Amino acid sequence: MPAPRVKNTRAEAREPINPFLPDLCSSQALFLLVLVAELLALLLTISASSGLRDFSWDKLALISVQVQWIVLFSAMALCRMRFWLGQQTQVQAGTASYALVLVITLVLSTLGQWIIYGASGLLFVDDQQFTFDYWLLLDNLVIAAILSGILLRYLYLQQQLHNQQQAEMQARIQALQSRIRPHFLFNSMNAIASLISTDPDTAERVVEDLSELFRASLAEPTLIPLERELTLCKHYLEIEQLRLGRRLQVDWQIGSYNREVKIPSLMLQPLVENAIFHGVEPMPKGGKITIKVSQNDKQLSIVICNPYVLAKKNVQNHEHSQRHNRMALDNIRRRLTAHFGGAARLSSSAENGIFTTYIFCPLAV
Repeated sequence: MPAPRVKNTRAEAREPINPFLPDLCSSQALFLLVLVAELLALLLTISASSGLRDFSWDKLALISVQVQWIVLFSAMALCRMRFWLGQQTQVQAGTASYALVLVITLVLSTLGQWIIYGASGLLFVDDQQFTFDYWLLLDNLVIAAILSGILLRYLYLQQQLHNQQQAEMQARIQALQSRIRPHFLFNSMNAIASLISTDPDTAERVVEDLSELFRASLAEPTLIPLERELTLCKHYLEIEQLRLGRRLQVDWQIGSYNREVKIPSLMLQPLVENAIFHGVEPMPKGGKITIKVSQNDKQLSIVICNPYVLAKKNVQNHEHSQRHNRMALDNIRRRLTAHFGGAARLSSSAENGIFTTYIFCPLAV
């Protein structure tokens, strides 16, 4: 049975594959645009006042209103057109964005002259007749043409850099996940071969469990629901249970958690695999693996405990085993960082014969 696909949210469905410009509707982008617009208004005021000696606060307020209008309306329009711009060629998207800003500047500058004329009270004076200032309109268009060209070019380059970083991160995640191949494949195949004649139903179930694991291993690296990842771990443990029998004991301590919480695919299974390979399997009597899952308002906590033994007789094999375990932990740590940045943490400790792995993930729904 194929693995269920996670439905995209409406925002994800509307997100272009390779956006032309950053998301100008975000609060951070709007704050920066307002700040840049105000600095621009201050610069224009100083220039129009012939320096700081004749600086006029009234003129600053007037220019600020005009500049902020143009910047915010342009950002709103570009944000609405972001999906469409992402589907066009770079020349078409750049031309459309540039023309849009100039049209908004033209319209708002024209309306601004009427509004300022009316606000000054001249509309109520009979002998005053409104005269449209074309030179002022041309000044606004030239300033907008120069500054919008520079700003749009900067935003475009920033977004392309972000697209490249995302592509590289995705390739990195794929490379890391491609290393995850359960070492128990041959043991599983031998177990299946031995069960075909004695217990065909169990053999069929093991084949299905094995196919689920490798389907997840070969799938595109992404965030999947935690419940799906726990199911994959159970499939893996069912296969190992056939091989180890009573030597393998599993204690699931699953607390309440949001069913839509997501983690990187195949994050827990390698840790459980390491717990068996380095902890339970070397011990003649086996051991118990404890898997704890809990959630609070800010993060998801996963703890995996397993026994461990220090092999004094064969130190070289023990060091090789420890090196393999560290590589697996580093692999998962890099995948967590790639998905969540510094908000996720992975750590481990070994005390009193128990090796414990701790994972803390921010809530990603």
